Amino acid sequence: MTAHTDKPQLPNEDQLFLLLRQLERAPDASQRSIAEALKVSLGKLNTQLRATAAAGLITMEERAGPDRRQRFAYALTKAGQAKKERLIDAFLSRKFAEYTALHAELTGSVSDLIPLKYRSTLMQNNLAPIPELYVSYESAQKLKVEAAELTSHDLTPRQICDLELLMNGGFNPLKGFLSEEDYNGVVENMRLADGSLWPMPITLDVSEAFADTIELGQDIALRDQEGVILATMTVTDKWEPNKAREAEKVFGADDSAHPAVNYLHNQAGKIYLGGPVTGLQQPIHYDFRGRRDSPNELRAYFRKLGWRRVVAFQTRNPLHRAHQELTFRAAKEAQANLLIHPVVGMTKPGDVDHFTRVRCYEAVLDKYPGATTTMSLLNLAMRMAGPREAVWHGLIRANHGCTHFIVGRDHAGPGKNSAGEDFYGPYDAQELFREHQSEIGIEMVDFKHMVWVQERAQYEPMDEITDKDKVTILNISGTELRRRLAEGLEIPEWFSFPEVVKELRRTRPPRAKQGFTVFFTGFSGSGKSTIANALMVKLMEMGGRPVTLLDGDIVRKNLSSELGFSKEHRDLNIRRIGYVASEITKNGGIAICAPIAPYATTRRAVREDVEAYGAFVEIHVATSIEECERRDRKGLYKLAREGKIKEFTGISDPYDVPENPELRVETEGTDVDNCAHQVLLKLEQMGLVAAV
Repeated sequence: MTAHTDKPQLPNEDQLFLLLRQLERAPDASQRSIAEALKVSLGKLNTQLRATAAAGLITMEERAGPDRRQRFAYALTKAGQAKKERLIDAFLSRKFAEYTALHAELTGSVSDLIPLKYRSTLMQNNLAPIPELYVSYESAQKLKVEAAELTSHDLTPRQICDLELLMNGGFNPLKGFLSEEDYNGVVENMRLADGSLWPMPITLDVSEAFADTIELGQDIALRDQEGVILATMTVTDKWEPNKAREAEKVFGADDSAHPAVNYLHNQAGKIYLGGPVTGLQQPIHYDFRGRRDSPNELRAYFRKLGWRRVVAFQTRNPLHRAHQELTFRAAKEAQANLLIHPVVGMTKPGDVDHFTRVRCYEAVLDKYPGATTTMSLLNLAMRMAGPREAVWHGLIRANHGCTHFIVGRDHAGPGKNSAGEDFYGPYDAQELFREHQSEIGIEMVDFKHMVWVQERAQYEPMDEITDKDKVTILNISGTELRRRLAEGLEIPEWFSFPEVVKELRRTRPPRAKQGFTVFFTGFSGSGKSTIANALMVKLMEMGGRPVTLLDGDIVRKNLSSELGFSKEHRDLNIRRIGYVASEITKNGGIAICAPIAPYATTRRAVREDVEAYGAFVEIHVATSIEECERRDRKGLYKLAREGKIKEFTGISDPYDVPENPELRVETEGTDVDNCAHQVLLKLEQMGLVAAV
């Protein structure tokens, strides 16, 4: 027979709450006085103290002294503090329920008070503001003068989005960028150090060079890209994170096909800073100012209109008829008013720009009942983190005063991974949200996959159609919509509103009228510049759009003359080429680029810049290094072999061969005109030029 000792059992929730509250109020009191306050015996108190300490909710520190009745000092741990807060909310919820029942019994009507569940979602009935991190106007003016002397960090667009939601309470309960302890908890188990649910790392990433100038305890000024001071931050933590671990835990895989993982490894700074933020002013937005609301502004709006139940619809795409139908159904199911709450910060590369999307939203807003629907813009930098992102979006909408939230199929999914499979399962986000729903403090409304039933001329949820084999079911995917727009094909009225299609066609005309970029890459001497010149002449001969050649040597001479050939400088040179190409593309021209561009991550960044405005066509000029060295018209390979040129691509520095270029051109044994014609045929196939 095996002997064992039973683990002491925690007291019930009411007793535990009273005990934690008493120990917090009087940490140095004697056991006898604690027992008297709680109205329990000394023996029962000792049992409760041992169980509570064993659960990690309190610490008991023995101290010397003549009075044996005061031999311990007590303190609540962070877990104990979080437990006490949750017990307070549970207690309040019960009292609200009792009040509601009594109110109904005495008056015959239901009270509009909604029980609180967690302090992070305080006053879900929209009757109270949530905490902000801004100081008063007078204090801000004074601090701006003082902050002028502080070390400054110029925020990236993503960091500006994060800072805005920190300062206005959208990221409540966060008080600043995460400390290392909070970061580790969020990465590993979606919880801050105090136990609060929070699924997304909100970190201030900086370069090693900047981090080396910062000491712990130092205040720094946080500025926008025009140098305006938005906030100050006290740096309490500085560390180098394990980014591979962050990618695995937060995004599900350390796979650079995921846009946030690519950002993490190839754009974010190497060092993270953490610490509380003091808000001086909100970021300046010149666009759609009347549509931008802070959490407290939305709460005040709901309070004014008497909206006690509000369902939020998260979107980063234009609204089509299926979206209208599902939002109608969601509002009806939740018996709630509707908040259309699109993201206008940073979304997935390649998405429709937010200017076009907002015009689309405004074009169809009058198709919703004005008395029960409103729209507000959310300046959020999405991470496309699927399940975790859904929980994050729920917490943000709870802070904005919403009581319900629509969670879609593959919510905030980034698409395919490197193996060509979806990063997340179609309903993973709904499952994780449902698991944490009570703690988020907001109810989930399942996304209904709406399809058009032709015989009944209406949208219906796919899973509710019982006669699928007898009716014609129609749907247009996002990919199919983009194809129809690119080729100028009809978009049927059952799918979208004419007003929306008109706006989309203004921004995305047929491909044959769009600007685009042809990006040649290959070894030095591979023939890139020669083919690019031939292509330029052929395109100019065809006419219709201006053509600009951004050859590597020409750019080096006119745009990057001060740069050397280190990896950092070569990356910067390619990013400059990409920026110019994106501007040419945006304005309807054709950019032909012909740098070596040896690094895949830099080429991907340029692709993302260009594809925001038009097509990016990568051409790998696949001439072998041996053939390039044999040609060596400039004598560069000879100098590289002799060690006179350092970091030479293909000799002393690597070249990342493109894995999936739009076209791979072999130049050995093929004349230049034929190579250029191959590129033209590819452009024709993609619909970018008329038949050649």
